[in-house]
Amino acid sequence: MRFNLLNTSNRVPANRKKIEALRCSGALNRHPEKVRHPLFAQHDFFDPHDLVQLKYETLRAVQLDGHPIAQAALDFGLSRPAIYEVQQKLRQAGVEGLLPQKRGPKKARKLTPDVRRYLEELVGAEPDLQGAVLVQRVRTRFGIVLHRRTVEKAVRKKGRHRA
Repeated sequence: MRFNLLNTSNRVPANRKKIEALRCSGALNRHPEKVRHPLFAQHDFFDPHDLVQLKYETLRAVQLDGHPIAQAALDFGLSRPAIYEVQQKLRQAGVEGLLPQKRGPKKARKLTPDVRRYLEELVGAEPDLQGAVLVQRVRTRFGIVLHRRTVEKAVRKKGRHRA
């Protein structure tokens, strides 16, 4: 087994503004200390905090330099499944596939057009109904459990403003 331990004390301190920008965009590597590849220790250009750059350099090492994925995982501080996933994303979407994607649901999936119409009817007939009551009525009619805030936001978008 090969161990690749580098002296990281000569690394340039992290640029706080860049770290914050990477964090805001979802591209911050949460474990830069796991990156042991010589490029990231010897050159300021290579930033172990930049997850997009790290993914790209990992794939370059595997595909062009012929490094085994297991070794690349150790050198670049990524898991083997993460490297396979990045390979697939690069094949499917090109370099854009390396960019972070928004996590979680992209839109309200329980608020179907039927549920929205029902909420509009309820609020139209009784404008002072509270969110909790609307949630209970949707649950009774559709068997769907919605959060009170989800219902309140949907109703607010349609023009009903609560004081």
